[in-house]
Amino acid sequence: MIRVENLHKHYGVVRALDGLDMTVEEGTIYGFLGPNGAGKTTTLRILAGLARPASGRASVAGVDLAADGRALSRRLGYLPEEPAFYPWMTPREFLDYLGRLHGLSAAERAAQIRELLELVHLAEAAKRRIGGFSRGMRQRLGLAAALVHNPEALLLDEPVSALDPIGRKEMLETIENLRGQCTVLMSSHILADVERVCNAVGIIARGRMVVQARREALLERYAQPVFTAETADAASAQRWAGRLQVQPWAAAVSVEGERVRVTVNEIARARREILPSAVAAEIVLRRFEEMRPSLEDVFLQLTGKEAAQ
Repeated sequence: MIRVENLHKHYGVVRALDGLDMTVEEGTIYGFLGPNGAGKTTTLRILAGLARPASGRASVAGVDLAADGRALSRRLGYLPEEPAFYPWMTPREFLDYLGRLHGLSAAERAAQIRELLELVHLAEAAKRRIGGFSRGMRQRLGLAAALVHNPEALLLDEPVSALDPIGRKEMLETIENLRGQCTVLMSSHILADVERVCNAVGIIARGRMVVQARREALLERYAQPVFTAETADAASAQRWAGRLQVQPWAAAVSVEGERVRVTVNEIARARREILPSAVAAEIVLRRFEEMRPSLEDVFLQLTGKEAAQ
């Protein structure tokens, strides 16, 4: 559905994109991850037709971005990080205006507006002025605006980054409801949100793709098992961490107050030896847990390697 090949974009001496390659399969909710300044927003702006690359190619639904902007606009919806509206309009008026721009008939607009306002939980606010909306309501209206013409692909730039917990939960549920209806490319730096709703992930750093894969395949390939423990006091945590750091199965050991976090590279051996090591060091444990590797662990591992190169 979305293909990017050797994309370059420069702002003066800054290389925003440095040979980016990316493939998003049809029907996927794709999480586009990267540190601030990695090139995520630049990529989305180029895909949306709002910026031009210095070189490289990109296409959406088989339409080359450089060939036919009108055909692209029919197939693509775009939600920027801070969507803009006419504040004196109501959601119904604004969506009707967009529907007219996209050439929808009156009957099509009425049906689509009714369905979208239900989808983004704004049906009860359909006659309120947008100028009085909260940030979360504006984000949800922006999503409805991006969907008004039934696009085949949807670009979301940090759709939940500035929302409160309730607004973020509602927005993520709405995005999840789009599964199977269109292809979604969602840029974000909130890894837990991506892990919750996305079934494929691409990690970008310094304008280049570090890795892209199905979420579970990525976790299986890169995530290292992690043990966490809470000791009786900070001194015990430091003492035990010193012993753990010299173990061949311990890839990394960190201490935060009374808590010890151990990333391991030999899970079977670690399971046999980590608790006996606490007993040998006379450590009193208040809590001990083997944690499922997270997307955050993969992200930090891969972006750290990229920054070191």
